[in-house]
Amino acid sequence: MLQKGFYLVWLLLLFGLSNSGALKDPHPELSDQELFWGADQYDFSIMLHAGDLQCYWHFAHFGERFYLNFMVQLVTGVALDRHLSVTVNAPSGLIVGKVDDASGQIAFSVKETGFYQMCFSNFHNRLGSMQVFLNFGVYYEGQKEEEKKKKEEDMKQINSTLSFIEQSSSRLQRFVFHMWRHYNYERMRRGTDFYLLQSNSTYVNIWSAVQSLLIITAGYLQLYCLKRLFNTKPAEGDKPRC
Repeated sequence: MLQKGFYLVWLLLLFGLSNSGALKDPHPELSDQELFWGADQYDFSIMLHAGDLQCYWHFAHFGERFYLNFMVQLVTGVALDRHLSVTVNAPSGLIVGKVDDASGQIAFSVKETGFYQMCFSNFHNRLGSMQVFLNFGVYYEGQKEEEKKKKEEDMKQINSTLSFIEQSSSRLQRFVFHMWRHYNYERMRRGTDFYLLQSNSTYVNIWSAVQSLLIITAGYLQLYCLKRLFNTKPAEGDKPRC
């Protein structure tokens, strides 16, 4: 059912364009981006009955690369023949590719913008059916190269960004390490200064007390000595001094 619906859609599109004939550039007032591009590729299987002919259409623009790969997967019936006749017609009706084999490939550069017809004929088998695997589509080499270059530039930019982030992280880590190193050094210096200040304070207090005691003792001894110099014993019969 899906294959028939797909076939009818392309058939209606073909009939819509058949009245005006094949055009090298349909809708010239529209840009390529505004035209119907379709899908890049299709990948499915079809069943061809004895002597059956099925055709499919795919839209392609000028400058693109059209490709078609096919392979006969299964053949049933009497007097089996795995050969399949495949033709590809341009929008103008010219045959641009033809293969008569069990598998093959047709590829060419698109010279006309429009719907390309792919016909698969099972006329070799008059009493048998075959299942065929199809893979066809279009691609634009320039676009692929541009996409490849863009991906490479994106990868370079990503690598550059990652490298910059890595360098920044390493540099930040190095700065943090040096900051902690200087902080620990300053903390050690602060502890050393604190203990030195405490030791000096103790030293000053002790020596201040000792020196104060020494000064007081020296002053007392000086007064005592001076007092002893003026201390005389009175003689017998002498009157005491005032």
